[in-house]
Amino acid sequence: MSRSGYSDDSYDYDQWAMICWRGAVASAFKGARGQAFLKEMLAALDALPEPKLIAEDLEAKGLVCAIGAVGKARGVDMSKLDPEDRETVAGVFGIAPAMVAEIVYTNDDWVRETPEERFIRMRQWTISQIREEIK
Repeated sequence: MSRSGYSDDSYDYDQWAMICWRGAVASAFKGARGQAFLKEMLAALDALPEPKLIAEDLEAKGLVCAIGAVGKARGVDMSKLDPEDRETVAGVFGIAPAMVAEIVYTNDDWVRETPEERFIRMRQWTISQIREEIK
């Protein structure tokens, strides 16, 4: 299992649990709090001194993951956070645990890539998750 909490057998036997979880993820991303976080994450990614992202941790050796970019921008001491405790990470960042899990999964588990490639992919993914505001 990864720090996202997702695993191949998480929902093998309970399709309803999977439906509920995907609903929680969708709700977290569509809501005002989630959309605000995505916009903040995009700004934090763009503010990084180097266009590189790591996997498996919030911050290590001066580099960060996508959520860690927000932490860095906010001045959060991430050394005291367990990157695998999505409930605590969610509380610190003010977003739903389902959103933390999905961002972590997308940041860490999709493909093996360089930090530069991960940055490009996560930046594009973040943009794709931001909904246009209806006026």
